[in-house]
Amino acid sequence: MEHDSEDDGIDRRGFLGCMAWAGTAVVLSACGGQVTSRNASSAVANPRADFTFAQISDSHIGFNHAPNQDVAGTFEQAVARLNALPQRPAFVVHTGDHVHLSAPEEFDTVKQIVSTIKTDRVFHVPGEHDVFVDQGKRYRQFFGKGSHGSGYYSFDYKGVHFLALANVQASESETGAGGMNGLGRLGAEQIAFVKRDLAHHSSDTPLVIFGHVPLLAVYPKWGWATEDSAQVLKLLTRFSSVTVLNGHIHQVLAKHEGRITMHTANSTAFPQHRPGEVAPGAFDLPAGELPSRLGIRTVRFVRGRSRLALTDQTLA
Repeated sequence: MEHDSEDDGIDRRGFLGCMAWAGTAVVLSACGGQVTSRNASSAVANPRADFTFAQISDSHIGFNHAPNQDVAGTFEQAVARLNALPQRPAFVVHTGDHVHLSAPEEFDTVKQIVSTIKTDRVFHVPGEHDVFVDQGKRYRQFFGKGSHGSGYYSFDYKGVHFLALANVQASESETGAGGMNGLGRLGAEQIAFVKRDLAHHSSDTPLVIFGHVPLLAVYPKWGWATEDSAQVLKLLTRFSSVTVLNGHIHQVLAKHEGRITMHTANSTAFPQHRPGEVAPGAFDLPAGELPSRLGIRTVRFVRGRSRLALTDQTLA
């Protein structure tokens, strides 16, 4: 990708040229760094698929403002959509901001709702709202079992290597109680882990990376980027197929750089404005519009194909 660099790291024309928004029920297929789309009506369960998994994000349990004063209810609706899928997902990933204020009762509510998902396992990564009170200690007690450091880890599933990143660490210059201030951050320890982890895998291994804050810069002025991602992105260049799944920006968006394709997901709680429009954060919506701005995602992997097929489904 080529674009002019401004103070925020990306210009508006370049931004529009390398990103694509997806509306209701659109499938995005990533192949060799290119993104194509087709109607979700053609994306019914494929019995030849080696496996399907799902992504949910930004449930923000504890949020109680416009446009959604029942985020637990919409999270339950999202889970109901997952449980009604024609093909049961092998596992589900939650890409952060499980809760809004990091309160124990909020985490407990998330745990209870997640336990009703019909899948073999749910994988988690932290968002800044999960960690800002206590450097993520409470989050890790609920969802960080088996993870390293601030909540990162990796695993393999049917020939695909998965990296779960925790990119909401506080920088060394921050003195608060935890979480990120502005841009996402991986930190030297986590980057070293990624380097060691990837060294064991051949370049033709399909990679799926999931984390909260976008790994490829979306809109740094709003904190929609990871400040030290370049070191990890460099490690990924030798791989032929890299798919990155993120949350944080509460909308479906795709961006690609070389062989790396990034997809951000809808929230189950509330939407945010498109990058650079108005301001970040929740905003009110006309009555009845909220369900069409929330949703879930399913991802299908077929052995022998260099692409993952992503289907985004709203709650409308």
